[in-house]
Amino acid sequence: MRRSRQAKIVATLGPASSDAATIERLFDAGVDVFRLNFSHGSHDDHAARVRILRELERAKGRPVGILADLQGPKLRVGTFAGGPVQLQPGQAFRLVLGEVAGDATQVRLPHPEIFAALQPGAHLLLDDGRIELRVLGCDAGQADCEVVVGGMLSERKGVNLPGTLLPISALTAKDRADLDFALGLGVDWVALSFVQRPDDVAEARALIANRANIVVKLEKPQAIEQLEPIVELADAVMVARGDLGVELPAERVPAIQKRIVRLCRRLGRPVIVATQMLESMVHSPVPTRAEASDVATAVYDGADAVMLSAESASGRYPVQAVTMMDRIIRQVESDPQYRQTIDDSHAAARPGGDVTEAVCCAMRRASALLEPAAIACFTSSGHTSLRAARERPKSPVLSLTPSLQVARRLSLVWGVHSVHTVDVDDGEHLAEVATDTARREGFAQPGQAVLIIAGLPFGSPGTTNLMRIGVA
Repeated sequence: MRRSRQAKIVATLGPASSDAATIERLFDAGVDVFRLNFSHGSHDDHAARVRILRELERAKGRPVGILADLQGPKLRVGTFAGGPVQLQPGQAFRLVLGEVAGDATQVRLPHPEIFAALQPGAHLLLDDGRIELRVLGCDAGQADCEVVVGGMLSERKGVNLPGTLLPISALTAKDRADLDFALGLGVDWVALSFVQRPDDVAEARALIANRANIVVKLEKPQAIEQLEPIVELADAVMVARGDLGVELPAERVPAIQKRIVRLCRRLGRPVIVATQMLESMVHSPVPTRAEASDVATAVYDGADAVMLSAESASGRYPVQAVTMMDRIIRQVESDPQYRQTIDDSHAAARPGGDVTEAVCCAMRRASALLEPAAIACFTSSGHTSLRAARERPKSPVLSLTPSLQVARRLSLVWGVHSVHTVDVDDGEHLAEVATDTARREGFAQPGQAVLIIAGLPFGSPGTTNLMRIGVA
């Protein structure tokens, strides 16, 4: 099943999209990678969805990517004895580590790590930023605050600390249990929440090893301060704009999004733009014009993928949301200005690169001159296809790998049509396999050129050193 676009679609599964028939309709509508949100649902729910996806993969004959999104630390206030309370600007309000009966003057905050990091003058945001507190004084067990922005506060609402680096791991005990379970299911990608520093990525890498690739969710201002070293450690990046917009002024988020996408393109890391992309389609069969423009902007910038959350997980129109996103992407990519924008924003190769980089740079120039029907990349680790996609060639990248695991992971990458194929062990069959696959997958007609990239000796990761032209 060939997609008629380069950017990919990630869609979240949930109550509105858990049965086999709906999941198949989502795939047919255009989903490339399915997200399992471990903030919701049981292990049994996720296992059932994975079984459906793997059966769908066998039936469709195309690798299907699965992304397990870990919840991360959730910092929340405690309960209120008499129900929600109204906080007024200027009033005193106390946060207490120990057990207290919550009321209009105080509430429990059962997170010692927050009190360890608080300083007078620090600001706390409650309930997704709707309420703001300023710390007047604090110690290890309580914080006396002034309400800056008031509102109605109910129990177990979230707490954010913009500008404060918290001394906590990005992986809670729940995350570790969920991670172990997800890896046992054979997921392809793991999304890591609450990343603040490069060490958070290194910690996850040590646990995951090579059993899955890591998507770093950029949702904390502290991560933006160390953006490049964090992205370098990641396998892919997600711009989690909703959480990022809680701790940063809304007007800063668009520029940060563009900065992240540019950096990911330069470093060759797939980047997903996520959160509220077609939010109105949770309840409406059509998006707002602003939402359509939002999706289009991410595609024009060269993002690898755009993501649906509640729209496909719990909304009334999950299939329509995917169909709409597919239509927006295809419309953008048919615009001549899109190709010009992608070419103008191409990250130039830097001196000192390796042989794979040199071959892929030559591939980009040759592709522009020859306009082949496809660029066939033979890869055992996925690196060659990733590097080819970084060049953003006009022709689609046909990735051929003997590893089903690698084929699934590459389903997230811009322009890559991933094919699980037999291993090629000699140069004699290289062009034959590439051109036959290009015809069979619907990319090439007889007589059309197929540009081929591979490495000798075959089956050795990191040996890309060959480019040749085949004829379908």
